[in-house]
Parts: sequence; structure tokens; C-alpha cells
Amino acid sequence: MGAMAMFSILFAIAATALLIPKDLEDRTLYTILSKPVPRLDYLLGKLVGVLILVGVSLLLMNGLLSIILHFRTEELLLIEMAKAEAHGWPPEHLELRLAEVSQQGVTWALQAGVGAIFFKAMVMASMALLISTFSSSTLFTIVIAVVIYFMGHFTEDARNYWLHSHSGGATKELKILTQSIALIFPDFQLYNIIDSTIEGKKVTEGIFSRLAILTLFYSGIYSVLAWFTFRKKEF
Repeated sequence: MGAMAMFSILFAIAATALLIPKDLEDRTLYTILSKPVPRLDYLLGKLVGVLILVGVSLLLMNGLLSIILHFRTEELLLIEMAKAEAHGWPPEHLELRLAEVSQQGVTWALQAGVGAIFFKAMVMASMALLISTFSSSTLFTIVIAVVIYFMGHFTEDARNYWLHSHSGGATKELKILTQSIALIFPDFQLYNIIDSTIEGKKVTEGIFSRLAILTLFYSGIYSVLAWFTFRKKEF
């Protein structure tokens, strides 16, 4: 899971940051925009292409993980049943042990965790696309996107500290300000279902659906901002 998360985030940022500069260098961008192609379609086409590559890669890695985990789980179940027979465990205890082992195997929660990894990559790809529309350096785009990625893991903590540090209580204006900052810097603490899936905890469909809607919200905002920035540039 850690390898999938690292690969998807780094690939989403690096690949998206290279899209526009690469087309400028090859002069492909001039050829495309000289035709009646809306700039929003151009940006979304590039973004969707990166997300498809990330999604296919995650599917392959998830398939390999699921196969290995399935056989490993079956092996451990056989070991537990052998222990129960050798030590004369009561049926209730054996059933509990088998349930604990099965929770660490291939479950819906595990697939939800892989989906959350893809959602994070989707948000970061959209963010990198926005930065690349006004950045003149690919390295600058990658560095800023990585910084925002790490800041996103502390957004909730910083917001809670800022609100609770006022002894008189947070005003309405302060709450609006903190929520606005949360829109600019995505709150990746909301994607912590990945940790829950690794621990074998249950993830409901409602939580996963809300996470998908939140991802579409973040990506939509960054894509629209990227379009507003990109449409004003002269090529």
C-alpha cells in the first residue's frame, strides 16, 4: 500500500507537471490550439490521460497484492485450524481467530484503501496542472506540488489549533477564513481510511462515497482555476 501511494502521487505530480512544458518544447501546443479546440478540453484531456495511466498502474499493483494476500491468508487460516486441532481450542475461539485473520486478507476495505490512494493522486494531478499553467519551470511545479501534498496532511491540525487558540471562541469570519484555506490546500487527513484498511477495519460505502465526492470537488476547483489561468495565456 505504501509503494502504491508513493508511486501514484509522484507519478501524478511529475507527469502532469511535464505536460504543458513538453508540448511547448515540441511546439505541439501551437498546432493544437491553432485549431478550434477549447483550452478546457485540452487541459482535461491531458489530466484524464495521466489519471488513466495512474489508474491502470494501481489496478495492476492491486491485482498482484490481492493474489499474494489471498494465498497468504489461506495459508494462515490452515495454520490456525491446525493449531486449534492440536491444542483443542473451543469452536468459538477458533471462529474468532479465523475472523481476525480474514479481516487482514482481501476485503472490501482493502479495495477502498486503493481507491483512496487513487483519489489522492487525482487531487494532486489537478493541483499540479493548475500550478503548471502559470509556472515557467517544471521543477518549480513539482516542488510546490510536493510541498502542498505534505501541507495537506497537516491542514486539519493547523485549522483546529488556530480555531481553538482563541480563548474567546472563533468568530464567523475566522471560520470562513479557515474553510477557505482548506479549499486551497486539500485536507488529506480526510483520506485516512487508508490506515484503517491496513489495520483491517471496516470502511462503509457511505464514507467511500463522500470521499469520492470530495475528490471531485477538489479536482473540479483546481481544473476550473487552471482553465481560467490557461485561457489568458498567449501562445
